[in-house]
Amino acid sequence: MPSVLPDGEPMPEDGALPATALAGAERRPLGFYLHVPYCATRCGYCDFNTYTASELRGSGGVLASRDNYAEQVVEEVRLARKVLGDDPRPVETVFVGGGTPTLLGAADLGRMLGAIREEFGLAAGVEVTTEANPESVDPRYLAELREAGFNRISFGMQSARQHVLKVLDRTHTPGRPEACVAEARAAGFDHVNLDLIYGTPGEGDADWRASLEAALGAGPDHVSAYALIVEEGTQLARRIRRGEVPMTDDDVHADRYLIAEETLSAAGFAWYEVSNWATSPAGRCRHNELYWRGADWWGAGPGAHSHVGGVRWWNVKHPGAYAQALGEGRSPGAGRELLTAEERRVERILLELRLAEGCPLELLRPAGAAAAARALEDGLLDPEPYGRGQAVLTLRGRLLADAVVRDLVD
Repeated sequence: MPSVLPDGEPMPEDGALPATALAGAERRPLGFYLHVPYCATRCGYCDFNTYTASELRGSGGVLASRDNYAEQVVEEVRLARKVLGDDPRPVETVFVGGGTPTLLGAADLGRMLGAIREEFGLAAGVEVTTEANPESVDPRYLAELREAGFNRISFGMQSARQHVLKVLDRTHTPGRPEACVAEARAAGFDHVNLDLIYGTPGEGDADWRASLEAALGAGPDHVSAYALIVEEGTQLARRIRRGEVPMTDDDVHADRYLIAEETLSAAGFAWYEVSNWATSPAGRCRHNELYWRGADWWGAGPGAHSHVGGVRWWNVKHPGAYAQALGEGRSPGAGRELLTAEERRVERILLELRLAEGCPLELLRPAGAAAAARALEDGLLDPEPYGRGQAVLTLRGRLLADAVVRDLVD
């Protein structure tokens, strides 16, 4: 969740949505994202809306305390029930992200999930995920999470090499994420993900291969692999600007992606989104698929984004301001935008083209359709699904996904 909020029109104090947003809601899946904005330390590459204890001290720290945060999220879940009214949909996915959600007690995370269960109900086979830093959990904590109803967990591994972790300012030791996978399996988690980052300054091909092999050896059923993005304003960006560490170029990122695809495919993983691989359809992150397919989700927490029926809104950033709004009986929404039909069409192309199923060619305007034909000739789109009316990226197309999307949108 990036720390910079977009512009938009003011959010009504009661959070009310236009009637058009709820029209046909029963035909769309509904998910919840719960943002926990706390971190023990700040990673040098992170630009998310997160806060350490020292950053909160003296700036709304009492209101923003971790001790009462779960109850604030519960209040927003209750607000969601009022805003969505008689919406009959049970919640199909819940994702707790951050920050480091597991800095809160397992009982607190369970209380937040319990509020969703009480207000909306959980669908049969609901997917309930939390992110976790490897150093923030132990077997007992994981067992408590599983008992509370969580059935999927995502560990931030990033790398298996100590010198790479050091550049990223990660505090866990190599080997700990792999141990966490075993502990999560022992606790009864159905699905386990490991997050990896490639392209860190100082990382070599051998380091990246070692990280992939270590991750696969741990036995997850899902792996996410993201190219490092150096965001302005982060500690890593300042270090690169001072010449302390080198910037990794796009060719290196492409090589690392090819290594990931080769290694993961050989181990039985299949890509289903440009940066995500799973061992089976059941191992996919269904919550993220809600985002990529433009379904409905309510984001609770400071800076969290939501989308219902073509209305997108976002909460105030600071935990203190968030707590104050809820305490005063107001929506914590900072702004919103009502997407036009054209904006929704463009977003479908942007997001669905990244999926293994691709996006329908019928979404494209004439210029985009001509660009798709060129991409087919250039080997960026798969001929077989193209013949069925779907634009699906080839492996080469995945390497150039951003450029292909821009051409198809234009």
